[in-house]
Amino acid sequence: MPPLPIIIDIEASGFGRGSYPIEVGYYTPDQRSYCTLIRPEPDWTHWDPSAEQIHGITRDLLLDKGRPAVDVCLDLNSDLRGETLYCDAWAYDYVWLSRLYDAAEMNPTFRLKDLRELLAECEQALWHAQRAVVEERLALRRHRASGDARTLFETFSDVSRRCKPDWAA
Repeated sequence: MPPLPIIIDIEASGFGRGSYPIEVGYYTPDQRSYCTLIRPEPDWTHWDPSAEQIHGITRDLLLDKGRPAVDVCLDLNSDLRGETLYCDAWAYDYVWLSRLYDAAEMNPTFRLKDLRELLAECEQALWHAQRAVVEERLALRRHRASGDARTLFETFSDVSRRCKPDWAA
């Protein structure tokens, strides 16, 4: 079985034009996790109440407890230098990560790829049902970036194991 990937997830102020990252989290094969709120930049004003209902993070919480973009980028670059990270919503996560790094006037020291690149037909067929099993097993109460990253990681690990040729042995 190939090595398990590092999974990253980003929560955002909403979807579409003007949205921005509000929380980033990752989960690694050695069970390390990272999660932090991101303080909005002055020109990050888009806010979608329906997104807030999903992740439960208020703009006031971000202004009070969020960390500056530059600090978050320094953490990510230090922790993830040279790694390839995978996400489940690449088209959105790439834009939000770019917005974060643009605000910090930095470049990431890691690569971001779509988790679907790692899924063969067998894994794809099992994905949604196994994710539901993982969500029930983990019983996470909040929809947050590090929890979502762990859910994706555990789901990937489970479907990869089940799709190995000798799984039934």
